[in-house]
Amino acid sequence: MVTSGRDAPRPVSAHAPVIVTSPPLLQVRGLVKRYGGHVVAVDRVDIEAYAGEVLGIVGESGSGKSTVLRLLNLEERPDAGEYFFDVPALAGRNLFTLDRMAQRRVRTFDIGIVYQNPHLGLRMRNTSSGNIAERLIVAGERAYRTLRLAAREALAASEFPLDRMDDPPVRLSGGMQQRVQLAKAIALKPKLLLLDEPTTGLDVSVQALVLDTLKRLQRETGVTTIIVSHDLGVIRMLADRVMVMRYGRVVEQGLTDQVLEDPQDAYTQQLVHAKL
Repeated sequence: MVTSGRDAPRPVSAHAPVIVTSPPLLQVRGLVKRYGGHVVAVDRVDIEAYAGEVLGIVGESGSGKSTVLRLLNLEERPDAGEYFFDVPALAGRNLFTLDRMAQRRVRTFDIGIVYQNPHLGLRMRNTSSGNIAERLIVAGERAYRTLRLAAREALAASEFPLDRMDDPPVRLSGGMQQRVQLAKAIALKPKLLLLDEPTTGLDVSVQALVLDTLKRLQRETGVTTIIVSHDLGVIRMLADRVMVMRYGRVVEQGLTDQVLEDPQDAYTQQLVHAKL
Protein backbone atom coordinates (compact mmCIF):
# COMPACT_ATOMS: atom_id res chain seq x y z
CA MET A 1 0.00 0.00 0.00
CA VAL A 2 1.14 3.56 -0.68
CA THR A 3 1.56 5.83 2.30
CA SER A 4 -0.91 8.71 2.14
CA GLY A 5 -0.66 12.21 3.52
CA ARG A 6 0.77 15.53 2.42
CA ASP A 7 4.35 14.49 3.17
CA ALA A 8 4.19 11.12 1.46
CA PRO A 9 6.89 10.51 -1.18
CA ARG A 10 5.75 10.21 -4.75
CA PRO A 11 5.60 6.57 -5.93
CA VAL A 12 8.51 5.08 -7.83
CA SER A 13 7.76 3.67 -11.27
CA ALA A 14 8.98 3.52 -14.83
CA HIS A 15 7.16 6.83 -15.37
CA ALA A 16 8.52 8.49 -12.24
CA PRO A 17 11.98 7.12 -11.41
CA VAL A 18 13.00 9.99 -9.09
CA ILE A 19 11.60 10.05 -5.57
CA VAL A 20 10.52 13.52 -4.48
CA THR A 21 8.85 14.75 -1.33
CA SER A 22 6.03 17.17 -2.11
CA PRO A 23 2.35 17.69 -1.44
CA PRO A 24 -0.10 16.05 -3.85
CA LEU A 25 -1.22 18.15 -6.81
CA LEU A 26 -4.74 16.90 -6.29
CA GLN A 27 -6.40 15.87 -3.06
CA VAL A 28 -9.99 14.68 -2.64
CA ARG A 29 -11.49 13.77 0.72
CA GLY A 30 -14.73 12.03 1.59
CA LEU A 31 -16.24 12.10 -1.89
CA VAL A 32 -19.89 11.02 -1.97
CA LYS A 33 -22.33 11.03 -4.88
CA ARG A 34 -25.92 9.78 -4.77
CA TYR A 35 -28.51 9.61 -7.52
CA GLY A 36 -32.21 9.84 -6.78
CA GLY A 37 -31.40 10.29 -3.14
CA HIS A 38 -30.90 6.55 -2.65
CA VAL A 39 -28.42 5.08 -5.15
CA VAL A 40 -24.88 5.63 -3.86
CA ALA A 41 -22.54 5.82 -6.85
CA VAL A 42 -19.47 7.03 -4.91
CA ASP A 43 -19.10 6.32 -1.22
CA ARG A 44 -16.50 8.21 0.88
CA VAL A 45 -13.67 8.05 -1.64
CA ASP A 46 -10.29 9.70 -0.94
CA ILE A 47 -7.88 10.42 -3.79
CA GLU A 48 -4.37 11.82 -4.00
CA ALA A 49 -2.44 12.36 -7.23
CA TYR A 50 1.08 13.74 -7.34
CA ALA A 51 2.62 16.01 -9.96
CA GLY A 52 3.70 13.99 -12.98
CA GLU A 53 2.22 10.65 -11.97
CA VAL A 54 -0.43 8.50 -13.63
CA LEU A 55 -3.17 7.17 -11.37
CA GLY A 56 -5.36 4.37 -12.69
CA ILE A 57 -8.88 3.64 -11.45
CA VAL A 58 -10.28 0.20 -12.25
CA GLY A 59 -13.45 -1.71 -11.54
CA GLU A 60 -16.40 -3.30 -13.26
CA SER A 61 -19.21 -1.30 -14.85
CA GLY A 62 -21.19 0.39 -12.10
CA SER A 63 -18.27 0.55 -9.70
CA GLY A 64 -18.35 4.37 -9.67
CA LYS A 65 -15.08 5.04 -11.47
CA SER A 66 -16.53 7.14 -14.32
CA THR A 67 -18.67 9.08 -11.83
CA VAL A 68 -15.48 9.94 -9.96
CA LEU A 69 -13.97 11.28 -13.17
CA ARG A 70 -17.01 13.48 -13.89
CA LEU A 71 -16.83 14.85 -10.36
CA LEU A 72 -13.12 15.60 -10.77
CA ASN A 73 -13.96 17.41 -14.00
CA LEU A 74 -16.52 19.51 -12.09
CA GLU A 75 -19.33 18.32 -14.35
CA GLU A 76 -21.45 17.27 -11.40
CA ARG A 77 -21.77 18.38 -7.80
CA PRO A 78 -21.11 15.80 -5.08
CA ASP A 79 -23.32 15.22 -2.07
CA ALA A 80 -20.25 15.50 0.14
CA GLY A 81 -16.51 15.90 -0.20
CA GLU A 82 -13.62 18.32 -0.62
CA TYR A 83 -11.43 18.82 -3.69
CA PHE A 84 -8.14 20.72 -3.55
CA PHE A 85 -5.58 21.66 -6.21
CA ASP A 86 -2.06 22.58 -5.13
CA VAL A 87 -1.69 25.59 -7.44
CA PRO A 88 -1.34 29.21 -6.27
CA ALA A 89 -4.64 30.51 -7.64
CA LEU A 90 -6.59 27.70 -5.97
CA ALA A 91 -4.57 27.12 -2.80
CA GLY A 92 -6.79 26.18 0.12
CA ARG A 93 -10.01 26.49 -1.90
CA ASN A 94 -12.46 23.62 -2.14
CA LEU A 95 -13.19 23.40 -5.87
CA PHE A 96 -16.65 21.96 -5.19
CA THR A 97 -17.69 25.19 -3.45
CA LEU A 98 -16.56 27.54 -6.25
CA ASP A 99 -19.24 29.32 -8.27
CA ARG A 100 -19.99 28.19 -11.82
CA MET A 101 -17.77 30.77 -13.49
CA ALA A 102 -14.80 29.88 -11.30
CA GLN A 103 -15.34 26.17 -11.93
CA ARG A 104 -15.55 26.82 -15.67
CA ARG A 105 -12.21 28.61 -15.50
CA VAL A 106 -10.62 25.65 -13.73
CA ARG A 107 -12.03 23.29 -16.37
CA THR A 108 -10.74 25.53 -19.14
CA PHE A 109 -7.21 26.16 -17.94
CA ASP A 110 -6.31 23.43 -15.45
CA ILE A 111 -8.14 20.26 -16.54
CA GLY A 112 -8.32 18.40 -19.84
CA ILE A 113 -10.56 15.38 -20.43
CA VAL A 114 -10.91 12.62 -23.03
CA TYR A 115 -14.26 10.85 -22.93
CA GLN A 116 -14.99 7.26 -23.89
CA ASN A 117 -17.66 8.59 -26.26
CA PRO A 118 -16.16 11.27 -28.56
CA HIS A 119 -19.62 12.80 -29.00
CA LEU A 120 -19.36 14.07 -25.42
CA GLY A 121 -16.11 15.90 -26.05
CA LEU A 122 -16.35 17.07 -29.65
CA ARG A 123 -18.65 18.95 -31.99
CA MET A 124 -18.80 16.18 -34.55
CA ARG A 125 -19.65 18.36 -37.56
CA ASN A 126 -17.15 21.13 -36.86
CA THR A 127 -13.67 20.74 -38.29
CA SER A 128 -11.12 18.93 -36.13
CA SER A 129 -8.98 22.07 -35.95
CA GLY A 130 -12.10 24.08 -35.10
CA ASN A 131 -12.75 21.84 -32.09
CA ILE A 132 -9.34 22.74 -30.69
CA ALA A 133 -9.75 26.41 -31.61
CA GLU A 134 -13.05 26.49 -29.71
CA ARG A 135 -11.25 25.60 -26.47
CA LEU A 136 -8.67 28.33 -27.12
CA ILE A 137 -11.40 30.89 -27.83
CA VAL A 138 -13.04 30.10 -24.48
CA ALA A 139 -9.63 30.84 -22.94
CA GLY A 140 -9.63 34.27 -24.57
CA GLU A 141 -7.65 33.84 -27.79
CA ARG A 142 -9.11 35.61 -30.84
CA ALA A 143 -6.36 35.88 -33.48
CA TYR A 144 -7.05 33.47 -36.34
CA ARG A 145 -3.40 32.79 -37.09
CA THR A 146 -2.66 31.99 -33.46
CA LEU A 147 -5.69 29.73 -33.22
CA ARG A 148 -4.69 27.90 -36.39
CA LEU A 149 -1.09 27.37 -35.30
CA ALA A 150 -2.06 26.26 -31.80
CA ALA A 151 -4.61 23.78 -33.17
CA ARG A 152 -2.01 22.40 -35.57
CA GLU A 153 0.52 22.04 -32.75
CA ALA A 154 -1.92 20.22 -30.48
CA LEU A 155 -3.04 17.87 -33.26
CA ALA A 156 0.57 17.11 -34.17
CA ALA A 157 1.34 16.32 -30.52
CA SER A 158 -1.51 13.80 -30.50
CA GLU A 159 -0.11 12.29 -33.74
CA PHE A 160 -3.15 13.25 -35.76
CA PRO A 161 -2.58 13.40 -39.57
CA LEU A 162 -2.39 17.12 -40.29
CA ASP A 163 -3.64 16.76 -43.85
CA ARG A 164 -7.02 15.94 -42.28
CA MET A 165 -7.14 18.69 -39.66
CA ASP A 166 -10.03 20.37 -41.48
CA ASP A 167 -12.11 17.19 -41.64
CA PRO A 168 -14.98 17.02 -39.14
CA PRO A 169 -14.74 14.20 -36.56
CA VAL A 170 -17.92 12.64 -37.96
CA ARG A 171 -15.85 11.60 -41.00
CA LEU A 172 -13.00 10.13 -38.95
CA SER A 173 -12.34 6.70 -37.49
CA GLY A 174 -12.77 6.08 -33.77
CA GLY A 175 -9.04 6.19 -33.17
CA MET A 176 -8.68 9.51 -34.97
CA GLN A 177 -11.62 10.96 -33.06
CA GLN A 178 -9.85 10.07 -29.82
CA ARG A 179 -6.73 11.86 -31.08
CA VAL A 180 -8.78 15.00 -31.74
CA GLN A 181 -10.20 14.77 -28.22
CA LEU A 182 -6.68 14.36 -26.84
CA ALA A 183 -5.45 17.36 -28.83
CA LYS A 184 -8.32 19.45 -27.48
CA ALA A 185 -7.59 18.28 -23.95
CA ILE A 186 -3.88 19.22 -24.05
CA ALA A 187 -4.15 22.41 -26.13
CA LEU A 188 -3.89 24.70 -23.08
CA LYS A 189 -1.31 22.52 -21.30
CA PRO A 190 -3.51 21.56 -18.34
CA LYS A 191 -2.15 20.47 -14.98
CA LEU A 192 -4.53 17.48 -14.87
CA LEU A 193 -5.54 15.14 -17.69
CA LEU A 194 -8.56 12.87 -17.20
CA LEU A 195 -9.01 9.82 -19.44
CA ASP A 196 -12.29 7.89 -19.38
CA GLU A 197 -11.89 4.50 -21.09
CA PRO A 198 -9.93 6.13 -23.95
CA THR A 199 -9.37 2.88 -25.90
CA THR A 200 -12.72 1.14 -25.43
CA GLY A 201 -14.33 0.16 -28.72
CA LEU A 202 -11.15 0.55 -30.76
CA ASP A 203 -9.47 -2.24 -32.72
CA VAL A 204 -6.51 -3.81 -30.94
CA SER A 205 -3.98 -2.28 -33.33
CA VAL A 206 -5.57 1.17 -32.97
CA GLN A 207 -5.64 0.76 -29.18
CA ALA A 208 -1.91 0.14 -29.20
CA LEU A 209 -1.26 3.31 -31.24
CA VAL A 210 -3.43 5.44 -28.95
CA LEU A 211 -1.72 4.01 -25.85
CA ASP A 212 1.72 4.69 -27.31
CA THR A 213 0.67 8.30 -27.94
CA LEU A 214 -0.67 8.70 -24.40
CA LYS A 215 2.48 7.22 -22.91
CA ARG A 216 4.73 9.49 -24.97
CA LEU A 217 2.72 12.62 -24.18
CA GLN A 218 2.74 11.94 -20.46
CA ARG A 219 6.48 11.30 -20.53
CA GLU A 220 7.20 14.48 -22.50
CA THR A 221 4.80 16.84 -20.72
CA GLY A 222 4.77 15.40 -17.20
CA VAL A 223 1.05 16.14 -16.89
CA THR A 224 -0.64 14.48 -13.93
CA THR A 225 -3.04 11.93 -15.37
CA ILE A 226 -5.97 9.97 -13.99
CA ILE A 227 -7.17 7.16 -16.23
CA VAL A 228 -10.33 5.13 -15.75
CA SER A 229 -10.43 1.73 -17.42
CA HIS A 230 -11.84 -1.76 -17.01
CA ASP A 231 -8.85 -3.05 -19.03
CA LEU A 232 -6.04 -4.03 -16.67
CA GLY A 233 -3.62 -4.20 -19.61
CA VAL A 234 -4.15 -0.47 -20.22
CA ILE A 235 -3.62 0.28 -16.53
CA ARG A 236 -0.51 -1.90 -16.37
CA MET A 237 0.99 -0.04 -19.34
CA LEU A 238 0.22 3.51 -18.22
CA ALA A 239 -0.36 3.80 -14.49
CA ASP A 240 2.13 4.31 -11.66
CA ARG A 241 -0.50 3.61 -9.02
CA VAL A 242 -3.92 2.03 -9.15
CA MET A 243 -7.16 2.28 -7.17
CA VAL A 244 -9.65 -0.59 -7.34
CA MET A 245 -13.32 0.38 -6.92
CA ARG A 246 -16.38 -1.73 -6.16
CA TYR A 247 -19.90 -0.48 -5.42
CA GLY A 248 -18.61 3.08 -5.15
CA ARG A 249 -15.85 2.30 -2.65
CA VAL A 250 -12.09 1.89 -2.94
CA VAL A 251 -11.30 -1.68 -1.91
CA GLU A 252 -7.57 -1.66 -2.67
CA GLN A 253 -4.86 0.72 -3.86
CA GLY A 254 -1.11 0.81 -4.27
CA LEU A 255 1.68 0.65 -6.81
CA THR A 256 0.37 -0.86 -10.03
CA ASP A 257 2.78 -3.79 -10.16
CA GLN A 258 2.13 -4.64 -6.51
CA VAL A 259 -1.64 -4.58 -6.82
CA LEU A 260 -1.81 -6.49 -10.11
CA GLU A 261 0.88 -9.05 -9.24
CA ASP A 262 -0.13 -9.65 -5.62
CA PRO A 263 -3.71 -8.44 -5.03
CA GLN A 264 -4.83 -8.56 -1.41
CA ASP A 265 -8.57 -7.92 -1.70
CA ALA A 266 -10.77 -10.81 -2.86
CA TYR A 267 -12.50 -8.61 -5.45
CA THR A 268 -9.17 -7.45 -6.89
CA GLN A 269 -8.07 -11.06 -7.09
CA GLN A 270 -11.19 -11.88 -9.11
CA LEU A 271 -10.53 -8.97 -11.48
CA VAL A 272 -6.91 -9.96 -12.03
CA HIS A 273 -7.63 -13.66 -12.50
CA ALA A 274 -10.47 -12.91 -14.90
CA LYS A 275 -7.96 -11.19 -17.19
CA LEU A 276 -5.39 -13.99 -17.13
